[in-house]
Amino acid sequence: MYRTLHTVVPPLAKAFWRPTIRGLDKVPTTGPVILASNHLSFVDSVVIPIVVPRKVVFLAKSDYFTGTGWRGRLSRAWFEGLGMLPVDRDDSAAAMQSLQTALDVLGRGEAFGIYPEGTRSRDGRLYRGRTGVAHLALTSGAPVVPVGLVGTENLQPIGTRVPRRAPVTVSFGDPIRVTGEYDGVAPGKARRELTDRVMAAIEELSGQLPAGVYNDRAPDA
Repeated sequence: MYRTLHTVVPPLAKAFWRPTIRGLDKVPTTGPVILASNHLSFVDSVVIPIVVPRKVVFLAKSDYFTGTGWRGRLSRAWFEGLGMLPVDRDDSAAAMQSLQTALDVLGRGEAFGIYPEGTRSRDGRLYRGRTGVAHLALTSGAPVVPVGLVGTENLQPIGTRVPRRAPVTVSFGDPIRVTGEYDGVAPGKARRELTDRVMAAIEELSGQLPAGVYNDRAPDA
């Protein structure tokens, strides 16, 4: 299903949306990689896999995979075809389960997409990143490619069901490689420093806030 959708959907979507894509050559074509992006719209998890030529796995709430009837089957096929994996957000252990699922994806040499802020920004500002992205990078050794999305909130504004046409820019930054860089640094400090480094890169690519300025909404995870 993934190969079928990825053969058909990206060309059609790019022809309709005509996104501006920058720095795509900075995404490794093979091996584990973490794509860490700002998060403006539900459709972000569709836009990134559309513009990246390799499979990018995102987590999606399990409700999208458990519906009944033809709508449920269609929803499940669509999300599975996009390479998404279900996660139960109502489970108290969901955060740890999500991290392990992500590590499994990276362990298979695949690309994993993550939003360090933890949720969509509802006011257009970039919020302080949770340290899960750093945990994944430091545990797996996978590089982190920062991604800056601009305009996706206009593709599918909060509260709407059908994507519309709007200018969108997707920018990829230089990979942040962690091997050896945090040797000897206390784990908590390493995770916080790496997360802030990733967020600063996302900030620069997306233009959401001046470098180094974050709103401390999202707790560490």
